[in-house]
Amino acid sequence: MFKPNLGEESRPGKLRAVFFSYDEDMKHILNRWSLPNLRNIAIRLLMAVVILGVAAPSPAQALNVGDTIKLGSITLMDGKVLTPADLVGKHVVIQIWASWCPYCHRQNQNLMQLVRDTKGGNLVVLGVSVDKDPKAAAQYVQKHGLNFPVAMITPELDRAIGKRKGIPELYVLDPKGKVLQKDTGEMIDLDVFELDRFSK
Repeated sequence: MFKPNLGEESRPGKLRAVFFSYDEDMKHILNRWSLPNLRNIAIRLLMAVVILGVAAPSPAQALNVGDTIKLGSITLMDGKVLTPADLVGKHVVIQIWASWCPYCHRQNQNLMQLVRDTKGGNLVVLGVSVDKDPKAAAQYVQKHGLNFPVAMITPELDRAIGKRKGIPELYVLDPKGKVLQKDTGEMIDLDVFELDRFSK
């Protein structure tokens, strides 16, 4: 263990000398970091934060009920293209899902039943996978035989939909693209089946 050599001076006297020297050093540092210098540093930091805030892209806001979304042409996983013309006069249910999500799977099963119940109506169900690996999503679609169009998330769709709180996440759009309903998390079966009201 290190023991300072205090020499012939008394221990209290030597300690006072050590602390006095420390105080003088601190005074020297504080003189260098005077109030005007601190003010200048603070101003520069503030300017840097403002510049970064302007330069950095701001995250898209979450899509909420009452907002309007315009869906352009969407390339589906089977290679077909869903165009705005295909959606004219129709309500659209958008389901955000992933192949590894068990809650998404149960809701996809209910949406498949909804599609069967509303065949010929004015309702379109669109699944949007957020899987990082498109192959995983494609294998899921093939394995479970989804009967509604499915697309991978794209930068355009991501910006349009905005922040997500979780998956599954479901949106109901009217024919003009206005969000009528938004549900985050798994919906109970009956609530999914009652979406058939939008097909009439």
